[in-house]
Amino acid sequence: MTGKATAVDNIRAATLDDAAAIAAIYAPYVRDTVISFETVPPDEAQMAERIQKILPGLPWLVHEAGGRVTGYAYAGPHRERAAYRWSVDAGIYLDGGAHRQGIGTALYATLLAALRLQGYHRVYGGITLPNAASVGLHEAQGFRPIGIYPEVGYKFGAWRDVGWWGLDLAPSNQEPGEPLPFTPEILGAAKREAATR
Repeated sequence: MTGKATAVDNIRAATLDDAAAIAAIYAPYVRDTVISFETVPPDEAQMAERIQKILPGLPWLVHEAGGRVTGYAYAGPHRERAAYRWSVDAGIYLDGGAHRQGIGTALYATLLAALRLQGYHRVYGGITLPNAASVGLHEAQGFRPIGIYPEVGYKFGAWRDVGWWGLDLAPSNQEPGEPLPFTPEILGAAKREAATR
């Protein structure tokens, strides 16, 4: 069995019980980097609210190894207006010790497969620049650059640019149905698809 298949096997839907672990993974990105534009790390209760708001409409996935959450990926609405409902934004964060092990690739491949199966049309990723690792992860999954918001955020004493990448999930020449909820069946099918990519 390949490392990627093993990483996919260890992916599951997040639960509210994961909120503390997810908050701990995310906190250094907020405190120590410009990757997140938040300035105060959310606590366990705030993270639980975020998970509850996303599920079951959209995927929130965790990777678990040795009984410990090592990374997570999720999708949220791109915008609130009704006509945007087939477009989503994706995010991914890994524990400091979980980089370069195929976990991010497995999480994103599973997330994107689930979104396709749910009937979403397009997914976007916003990346604070420069960030070669995140750009590489997105482009390896098929995302393409679509533009830059120059100096859109101010953090740690400097203005920061955010680049946007996009990926088509469904053809443009078809009438979309309403997106499906995120279910265990969709997760299972998405994991099978991700393991073979």
